[in-house]
Amino acid sequence: MAAISASLVKELRERTGLGMMECKKALTEADGDIETAIENLRKNSGLKAAKKAERTAAEGAVVTRVADDGSYAVMLEVNSETDFVARDENFTAFTDQVVAKVFETKSNDVASLMEGGLEDARQQLVQKIGENISVRRAVVVDAPQGGVVGAYVHGSRIGVLTVLSAGNADVAKDIAMHVAAINPSAAHPEDMPQAELDSEKAIILAQPDMAGKPAEIAEKMVQGRLKKYLAENSLTQQPFVKDPNQTVAEYVKAAGGEVVSFTRFEVGEGIEKEEVDFAQEVMDQARRS
Repeated sequence: MAAISASLVKELRERTGLGMMECKKALTEADGDIETAIENLRKNSGLKAAKKAERTAAEGAVVTRVADDGSYAVMLEVNSETDFVARDENFTAFTDQVVAKVFETKSNDVASLMEGGLEDARQQLVQKIGENISVRRAVVVDAPQGGVVGAYVHGSRIGVLTVLSAGNADVAKDIAMHVAAINPSAAHPEDMPQAELDSEKAIILAQPDMAGKPAEIAEKMVQGRLKKYLAENSLTQQPFVKDPNQTVAEYVKAAGGEVVSFTRFEVGEGIEKEEVDFAQEVMDQARRS
C-alpha cells in the first residue's frame, strides 16, 4: 500500500474542499492515486447529496441576467438551508454557472438544465458545504419587437424582470425596483386573478357596514371597493415609488412605452419552513454518539 503523504492529502483537500480525514481515507482506499480518489468521492457524493435532499432548503439567492440589447432576460432561484451558505463563494459560483446555462439555452426546464455537469456540480457542492442545495425555478422572458426587458435584484433575495413595449433599460429597471418594493398582484387591473377578486369580495361583504344593506346598494359598494382594490394592487395604477405624484403607467408612458408584464421571485416564498429546535437536535445527536 502506498504511503499517503501530507502534501497529497493537502492537494486533495484543495481540489475537493473536503476534510482532512475524509481525504486521507479516500487516498488510502485508492492506494494513493489522487484521480481515483476524486472519482470515488464523486461516486459517493450522489449518496451523500441524496441523504440531505429531504432537508428543507428555503434560503438561497435570486439572480438575473439581461441580454446586452435588452431583448430578453432570465431569472433563477437557487436554495440552500441557511442564509450563511447562500453568501458562500462556492454557492455563488455554482449559481452563476446555472444562470449562465439558463441564459445560453433560453430554457426554464430545470430538470433538463441540470442533467450531466450541473447536477454533478450540485452534488459536489452539497458534499463540500454539508447542506441541501436545490435549483428551484427559472424563467426566461422576451421583449416584444421594439420593447425592452429590465431587471432588478434586491439583496439577492428578491428579483424582478419587467417587460415594456418601448422605452429603455433604465426605465425598465426602475419599474422592476418598484415591483420589488411594492409587490403588486398583477400588471394591469384586467390581469387580476379571479380567485383573488372573489376572496376580496367575500372580505368586503363580511365588513360590518355592509350588514342590512339592500342588495342593489351593497353591490354598488362592493364594486366601488373592488375598483379601489384593483387600483392599489395593479402595477400600472400604483403611485410610482420614486415619484408618487404619477402612476407607474404615466411614468412609463412619458418614456414612450407601456408595461407589458412582470415576474417577481422572492427566496423561499411558498416553501414551508421547518421549525428547528437546535438544542434538542444537539441532545439527540449526543445520545446517538
